[in-house]
Amino acid sequence: MGTVAVSETIRLVPFEPELLPSVLPWFDHPEVQRRLGGRSWPQRELVLRSTVWAEEFRGRRVLRSHSFVVLDDAGTPVAQIGGDVYDRWTRWDPVGEQVTAVDHRRTAGAAYVVDPRRWGRGLGTAALRAFVAAPELADVEQFVLGIEPDNAASLGAARAAGFRSLTTEPDAEDMVYLHRVR
Repeated sequence: MGTVAVSETIRLVPFEPELLPSVLPWFDHPEVQRRLGGRSWPQRELVLRSTVWAEEFRGRRVLRSHSFVVLDDAGTPVAQIGGDVYDRWTRWDPVGEQVTAVDHRRTAGAAYVVDPRRWGRGLGTAALRAFVAAPELADVEQFVLGIEPDNAASLGAARAAGFRSLTTEPDAEDMVYLHRVR
């Protein structure tokens, strides 16, 4: 089944606690739980946005976090997207617990979820494009997504949004990475 183009206008709004009840049911879907986990994921996003990081994570420093909800033209939440902005991107070897490569561009890592009732409408692609275009991320030079190699829908959405392969083989955590450079 092909992806149907999004006919509605979407916009990003900051993910605020009052939007949590709209987002939480999406995490009851078995596929969302398998990929992102349960209802703790969006709650963790609310906490992370105000966290001040003092230590490096996998060889890079977290500068800040952003989390958004995607609203359709009627103002209904249809997706959530967010992630951390890093001072640089590193390739991490979890087995050897060491950095194996460094890219010095300011980079945002991101994860997203689309309301399962709206899958197949191009909203993942639209959410990724909106995230890259968000004024709050204007200083980011590179966007990176870690996606499981069997997640064809997310891989397709990322490629349609202009992301290209950064790695071709899954890492030790079974992720392939795609990136989009400004």
